[in-house]
Amino acid sequence: MSTDRPSATERDESNAMTSEDQPGEGAEGDSSGASETERGGQDREGGGREVVVSRELYKIVTVFSTLIAIAAVVGGFVLLDTATNRTLAAPSEVDLPLAIAGVGSIALGAAVYAFASRFRTQGMGSPNSDADRGSGDG
Repeated sequence: MSTDRPSATERDESNAMTSEDQPGEGAEGDSSGASETERGGQDREGGGREVVVSRELYKIVTVFSTLIAIAAVVGGFVLLDTATNRTLAAPSEVDLPLAIAGVGSIALGAAVYAFASRFRTQGMGSPNSDADRGSGDG
């Protein structure tokens, strides 16, 4: 009989994790399903979803995406600077393919950074919920 209690507790914890990680699943998700639906609506309006990953994967994604984003943005500005001869070139003398590559590189860096900012670990809260709590204090 004592083995039934731990398994019931484990099932409750498992269902709680499932309803948090995968919105809308499970029969017990009805009470939390509304909040998941509300968060889903906010995510769609904001333009994306948060991805919950392990702490190790979060660190890897954060480090490498930041390096890639910085290199792409700095490289894009170097390409633009070269294409415009340090902004001294006349419009007819601008190397257009190089300038387009520079702007594209800057956009790529911004996209990498924006995509990587969606990753969260299990203990991290939503930046929107933190802002909401902070705005009510002042």
